[in-house]
Amino acid sequence: MSFLERRKAEFEVYMQRDPVARNWWEIAFCYPGLHAVWIHRFNHFLWSHSWFWLARFFSHIGRFLTGVEIHPGAMLGQRIFIDHGMGIVIGGTAEVGDDCSIYQGVTLGGTTQTFKGKRHPTLEAGVIVGAGAKVLGPIVIGEQSRVGSNAVVVNEVPPHRTVLGIPARIIGESASVEDNPDEKKQFAAYAVDEESKSCEDMIETLTARVLQLETSIEEMKKKKKS
Repeated sequence: MSFLERRKAEFEVYMQRDPVARNWWEIAFCYPGLHAVWIHRFNHFLWSHSWFWLARFFSHIGRFLTGVEIHPGAMLGQRIFIDHGMGIVIGGTAEVGDDCSIYQGVTLGGTTQTFKGKRHPTLEAGVIVGAGAKVLGPIVIGEQSRVGSNAVVVNEVPPHRTVLGIPARIIGESASVEDNPDEKKQFAAYAVDEESKSCEDMIETLTARVLQLETSIEEMKKKKKS
């Protein structure tokens, strides 16, 4: 794939996944997430050729300009979609596969103080990580999986799963594009779909029931005292 073909594919991803994107000019000049990826490509080239200080310096400049901190050692695939971007941190041994989507406030972080070996997560192809989510440690998030907003993931996630919560737990399956040709139309911008909403409704129902039972117990206590 040529340089121009790769850029075209990146623009098309933003047109598909951001409903307010109007044209390629706007995407090229006004999307810091895309700029962060471009800057990282250059920094990663420097890093892989042992220009470590220079790579870190330009990475620092990129962070200042875009609000996205990507260590130059991280490996990013093609057609990465970073929306808004502010507050995103991607560690030095992190790997992000093709067609992944990452929203603001996401951390792909490490959990150890050692400097050798794999310390950061791997996102396989097509993973969506919702706003504010933290994916920690050398774990693998399987392809086409979805990490809900503000989730904290510390265990590996099999392919085609949706996870929510602190710590994150599997709440269901997420269809792949191959299994569902209309997946692009059903794209869940913040990794929250009808399935996750039903889970939230269930929690709210249980919470209301607990409050009701507590009220009934208090009334029984008062009657017993009287």
